[in-house]
Amino acid sequence: MKQKKFTIGNQFSFVFIVTMVFILFLYWLASTVYLERYYLWKKESAIYDAYLQFNMASEDNVLNTEEFDITWQKICSKYNIDVIILDADSRAVKCSSNDWKFLVRQLMDCFFNMKSIEENQYPRIIKEENNYTMHIVKDSRTETDYVEMWGVLNNGNLFLIRSPIESIRESVRISHQFLLYSGIGVIILGSFVLGIIAKRISRPILRLANISERMIHLDFDAKYEGDGAAEIEVLGKNINELSETLERTISELKTANNKLQRDIENIEKLDGQRREFLSNVSHELKTPIALIQGYAEGLKEGVNEDAESREFYCDVIMDEASKMNTMVKKLLTLNHLESGDDAVTMERFDLVMLVKNYLQSADILIRQSDAKVCIGAASKVYVWADEFKVEEVFMNYFTNALNHLSGDRRIEIKILQQEETVRLSVFNAGEPIPEESLPHLWEKFYKVDKARTRTYGGSGIGLSIVKAIMDSFHQRYGVINYDNGVEFWIELEKAKESSQESEKVVS
Repeated sequence: MKQKKFTIGNQFSFVFIVTMVFILFLYWLASTVYLERYYLWKKESAIYDAYLQFNMASEDNVLNTEEFDITWQKICSKYNIDVIILDADSRAVKCSSNDWKFLVRQLMDCFFNMKSIEENQYPRIIKEENNYTMHIVKDSRTETDYVEMWGVLNNGNLFLIRSPIESIRESVRISHQFLLYSGIGVIILGSFVLGIIAKRISRPILRLANISERMIHLDFDAKYEGDGAAEIEVLGKNINELSETLERTISELKTANNKLQRDIENIEKLDGQRREFLSNVSHELKTPIALIQGYAEGLKEGVNEDAESREFYCDVIMDEASKMNTMVKKLLTLNHLESGDDAVTMERFDLVMLVKNYLQSADILIRQSDAKVCIGAASKVYVWADEFKVEEVFMNYFTNALNHLSGDRRIEIKILQQEETVRLSVFNAGEPIPEESLPHLWEKFYKVDKARTRTYGGSGIGLSIVKAIMDSFHQRYGVINYDNGVEFWIELEKAKESSQESEKVVS
């Protein structure tokens, strides 16, 4: 079972109450044991002081003067004492009480009859000197204890000074009552004041606790703005700094974690691409290698003895070897482009001239495909690009168009000048590409119609080369489906027609 925790205010109040009760108890114990003795000692001192003044007055022979009467009354009132002074003939010289006869008798008893007093009334000697004796005795009439001092003054007069002890005990009782009531009041008032102080102290601590709890849940927006004691201010400042440090550290960890996650994804992607590449290369090489091996074995074993059959076998072997050579070259080209090893040489050239020159070199292919090629362009259109790589892109687009011709067998080549770029597009009449295949056209070894691709010797690498080249140019490229055909396009940086031929820049 979880132990219940007390608040700081409750703990302060508890400690305060326990401390006050303990202090009050010690004070009560001390007053019970020593306060009456202390009061009695003070009473004895007061009586002795009165004796000294009376003795001095007797020596000065002023006891019966009017001036001393005032002093006499003051002393008796101040010390709460009864006094009687007798001369040698036992006549009253001075008396402070109306009951002077009792005082005379009491004085005589002190001088002559002490040993005849009953045992329970026998006086307890406090102090005894040559001229006086001080003792405590019980008054048989009132059953009250008195402190008495009796003896002989220096002028020979007898005296008796007495004061009731009951007043001392009453004072002690009153003191105890006052201590009790005042102690309770102090405890109540102190608890109230301490509660306010503890609340003021605990308020910033609770705020700090709330901030730390929010930090547990990774909420670092809360900051301590203190109004507490100096120590709490320091703690609040440290918590603010800790919050900022944690937030910064967690941010750095998240950034590092995201980077690590991306690195892992890239590694997994590269690994997947490597496996896919090996699988595709193996698949692409499997068929030509099998054909070459089969026809080579036929030639070796003399399956066909006539010259025409042997020539056909040799043509097949050469054709398949040429396809393999072309594919390997394209793979090497693509690898150089994707790795960034192949530098891009930016130069200004006429794009229209490049297209026309290539079409002239591909005239045989055009006639073999029975294609109808038309160009829509100005006489000269200058661009900034790598001329060799642009020719590679156009060659891939154009051969792709030749291989997918159908219908009216029309190929349209357009060179459209825009504000900052020039768009080169190649359209071929034929079947549109399935929509689900469009996002994958630029992937290595992807083929929409594998049987048809095999027929014309396609490897599925040409469009990947286009993608790599255009990415190195940082220019756009794409494909558009129409009902009667497909259009592939690229954009190149436009150059001013009047510009002079610039020096080649290697990037």
